[in-house]
Amino acid sequence: MVDDPSSCPEEFPTEEAQRAERNRLHDLIRKMVEWESTNESEQEAVDIRDAARYEIARSVARSRNEPAPDADNPDAVLRYLGDNALPIYDPFAGGGSIPLEAQRLGLRAVASDLNPVAVLINKALIELPPKFAGKPPVNPKADPMHNDGGQGQAGNARPLWRGAAGLADDIRYYGKWIRERAYERIGHLYPKAKLQDGTESTVIAWLWARTVPCQNPACGVAMPLMVTFQVHRKRGNQPSGGDRYWTRPVVDTDARTVSFVMQNHASGVPDGGTVNRNGATCVGCNTTSPLAYVREQSKAGKMGVQMTAIVAEGDRRRFYLSPTDEHIEIAFSEKSNMRPSQKMPTTAYKVSGRGYGITHWHQLFTERQIIALNTLSDLVLESRAEMLGHGASTEYVNVVGTYLALAIGRMTDRCSSFASWDVTSGLRSVFPRQAIPMVWNFAESNPFSNSTANWMAHIEWIAKVVERLPTPVNSSAVYQADASTTIHAQSGPVIVTDPPYYDNISFAEISDFFYVWLRPLLRDIYPDLFAGVLVPIQEEMVAVPRFNDKDGESARERFERLMGDTLRLIREKCSPEFPSSIFYAYKQREEERDGVTSTGWDTMLTALVDAGFQIVGTWPMRTEMANRPNSLDANSLASSVVLVCRPRAEDAGKATRRQFLDALEAELPGALDRITREGHIAPVDLSQAAIGPGMEVYSRYAGVETIAGERVPVRDALREINRVIVEYHQREQGALDVESQFCVEWLREHGYVDGEFGRAETLSQAKNVSIEALRDAHGLLEASAGKLRLLRVDEYSPDGRRRLRGDMTAWEGCMRMAWHMRPGDDRLGVEGASAVGREMGGGVESVERLARILYDYFDGRGDSANAVTFNTLVTSWGAIDKAMREPERPTLDSVAASAVQGELGVGR
Repeated sequence: MVDDPSSCPEEFPTEEAQRAERNRLHDLIRKMVEWESTNESEQEAVDIRDAARYEIARSVARSRNEPAPDADNPDAVLRYLGDNALPIYDPFAGGGSIPLEAQRLGLRAVASDLNPVAVLINKALIELPPKFAGKPPVNPKADPMHNDGGQGQAGNARPLWRGAAGLADDIRYYGKWIRERAYERIGHLYPKAKLQDGTESTVIAWLWARTVPCQNPACGVAMPLMVTFQVHRKRGNQPSGGDRYWTRPVVDTDARTVSFVMQNHASGVPDGGTVNRNGATCVGCNTTSPLAYVREQSKAGKMGVQMTAIVAEGDRRRFYLSPTDEHIEIAFSEKSNMRPSQKMPTTAYKVSGRGYGITHWHQLFTERQIIALNTLSDLVLESRAEMLGHGASTEYVNVVGTYLALAIGRMTDRCSSFASWDVTSGLRSVFPRQAIPMVWNFAESNPFSNSTANWMAHIEWIAKVVERLPTPVNSSAVYQADASTTIHAQSGPVIVTDPPYYDNISFAEISDFFYVWLRPLLRDIYPDLFAGVLVPIQEEMVAVPRFNDKDGESARERFERLMGDTLRLIREKCSPEFPSSIFYAYKQREEERDGVTSTGWDTMLTALVDAGFQIVGTWPMRTEMANRPNSLDANSLASSVVLVCRPRAEDAGKATRRQFLDALEAELPGALDRITREGHIAPVDLSQAAIGPGMEVYSRYAGVETIAGERVPVRDALREINRVIVEYHQREQGALDVESQFCVEWLREHGYVDGEFGRAETLSQAKNVSIEALRDAHGLLEASAGKLRLLRVDEYSPDGRRRLRGDMTAWEGCMRMAWHMRPGDDRLGVEGASAVGREMGGGVESVERLARILYDYFDGRGDSANAVTFNTLVTSWGAIDKAMREPERPTLDSVAASAVQGELGVGR
């Protein structure tokens, strides 16, 4: 939303001035993405947010030849943005990240999605809170002199409800009101646990295992299906007996029953459980049954459940207890008289329970869980009358009721028989990933406990979100719409979106898990949104098996058609001034087709080109960065890629394949220089980032054709882009000193193992370098008995073979710097690598070039350990370069000497 300084020559006339301004803006972005900056209540975070808003307003004013609003008047800046800045539109809004960030920047956000659950979340994030910004709560317990630090006259506190804090206060109050009345009605179903000292403790969770009858007729026990018998252990590889709890099965062969007793010692803990993907083993007779048998028994209605353990609250600890008859009896004492009646889709793609005869959504919950959810839902509806009695308007009652209904949604994610128990952290949600996997031993949470996943914890979570949401004066709008037919983009907005990822996730069917509980609570408030019995599935834009051969069209063809229709609409409606940004999480080489690119990437890029877009950039975006440059995670590909697009010129002509290749070979190497040298793109992301300038060439034409007039498809263009990248690396290698060129070639042929001396002599003559110099003067290899071997990175310790000199080759400098950047070694890190760079002097720039070449080599061989090392060296180059420029730094010799002395335990 802010112009690059190079487009403002009257304000920044020199490259130096432009660079300084660009760095200032980049520094602001760096501050914005720090986690603490998302907390709107901290003054520093507010200042950063206001500074970002002002920069956008200043850029808008510059484009309109108007004076910018007063930077010291945040409200004036917001009003100016609302009146003059283009809105941000996300037609695939999903969970609402993009609209929310746009609103936080003071921009008007427009969001749409087909999925009603997604639309509801977006409304709760960006549409509802601004309507009640600055308004006090209606509940009778609200503090009439509430303040957040502001002072009135004479130092008296003044009533002040910043943002949506008043709304959050009411969510807390009526959430607590619901909890108290729910406990009056069903608290007897959640008994306390009796401890050994005779006292009682509130239960956090009851742990259960599913069961099926043993296949052995002589045994006949209901065999528990358990992934693990462990209930708790501390984090770490070797917990002691006191740190580990496990539940031991006790078999009564006469009664043909299994019971469980809690154990607290390390000995005897089974390595595994009784069930895996191959089948199940009976704890009574050791008979093994295939998984097909388990499925048959479940479909026949013979799958049961058995309590295996009780977890209770303690003073900064938990108690792990054996099941009791009382708790087992109470768990089965009542049955629900109401339950969601909706069936699961017959072709449910991401719900594992379908293979076990689970056909209705209510089957994912125990009877006690259904009773609890029904009771809480009834009280959400009853709370409306309570709010009206306290003087709330109908509109306000509906808004508070929306957030209370969302708390029911959060409850279902932890209050289901598909919520599991983690032995180190506790209760896990139903959705550890975007699917509902089968859970054999599950955890039933207590909504009235004081621990994680209780009702008030969900209420508090939502209230905290609401009071921290941005509530600018600029109104935002949310719509339910099918993006392939309807785009809410009347004013030429800036398009920023995160579209469906081909066949990765089927959001519709997993959203039904929540929808069946939300619909009874909200269909009178949002009748259009909750008109359907289930979430629309037939219109969902995803290439999954249920759409295969539908009306003669494959799932892939259907996805491509719908995505193409959407992108053409976006192309027609988007702002011509700003690029459109599309986030995409497919790796280029994932699910390779023809050894070139993934189906998902091919499909998206083809759709963009066919829709009339020119792709001008593909920027990797790392959404989970390691906290330190020397990280084991450094070799992971950026988790998303931003496709930067602009409408292709209306008069764009076609090109022959030869014209395309000539342009690609002329332009891509320079672009690779820019994104590696200036953009500091990590080696692991280079091939992904290079798609941008490569596809910019391809997509600038209305079409690329062979001599025969046939279209050159995107996958062929990507093959050529990758070829140019390989040639670029080869040219980069040719720019190295001859000693380093020799080492690269030898590494490609032999790795770090011995090779024949004769072959080395031949290669050294071709490179005009002496084997003796490589061995003796430079210390890069070992040679004896007719064999030659390159030294590994771990052999370049600072206390190694020779004192560092200023005539180091790029290879030696790279190896020595890489030694300091090895994963898991924080002793010297950037400090040690920068010391090597200072000793090298002017030749240090070649080290980064070589590190990229070496990353590419090791990554291609699947050697992740070495690939991580060189990737980390490149990604840390900014910090290393900065440290090298510091005037007062210890020399490498002193740094190395200190490290060695520390290891040896000796003084200087």
